[in-house]
Amino acid sequence: MKIEQSALSRRGFIGLVGALMTAGLPARAASSTRIGIIGSGKVGGAIGRTWVNRGHEVMFSSRNLDRDKTLASELGKGARAGTPKDAASFGDVLLIAVPYGALPDLGKTLNNELKGKVVIDACNPFPSRDGEIANWAREKGAGLASAELLPGARIVRAFNAIGAARMGSAHEAPGAIGMPIAGDDKEAIAIASRLIRDAGYEPVLVGGLAMGQYLMPGTPLAGEHSPDEIRQIASKLEPK
Repeated sequence: MKIEQSALSRRGFIGLVGALMTAGLPARAASSTRIGIIGSGKVGGAIGRTWVNRGHEVMFSSRNLDRDKTLASELGKGARAGTPKDAASFGDVLLIAVPYGALPDLGKTLNNELKGKVVIDACNPFPSRDGEIANWAREKGAGLASAELLPGARIVRAFNAIGAARMGSAHEAPGAIGMPIAGDDKEAIAIASRLIRDAGYEPVLVGGLAMGQYLMPGTPLAGEHSPDEIRQIASKLEPK
């Protein structure tokens, strides 16, 4: 189901969908979710480790399968390693945390596997690293750009605005740090929100994918903020 943001004010949108997300959702997953991680570096590895410790089944994948196997062996039950295609097939939910320049190829090679999947997009476009596609994504807005590059995926943009060094520590004080997220698919938002809570963050919906342009370093939402601080900041922002 898509959220029709045009029918709501910015403040109304945040308040309404925030209420929908929090109503009846448990702090801990009621059952294990199969999660495929594509890009198991500092972000994907840290979040995946937390999810395994919360009882989810996680497949790690990257360009370094040996490293993924070592990580899976270290984490034990619930963790495994495979290729990006393996992980995309395995997961009911996918976390993609790769350099933005890799998204066009992923969208093509994993086209069948991505269709209909909830995809948590943790990728940020940096021109110095990713080249011209990063300039295009920043102009279009990273959320809308990711949706175009990963057709058929039910994208929720998250894990973009907080530094990688702190990404795996939120579970030490669950809910204290907010995680700004953006998405258009209400069911996908609810699924992603549950997993974000399992990683120790309190998800805060800032709007549809058009607002994904703010979920990256260098924007007002960057860095660690409380959930209320995120809501206050987001209420003053508008998509291009």
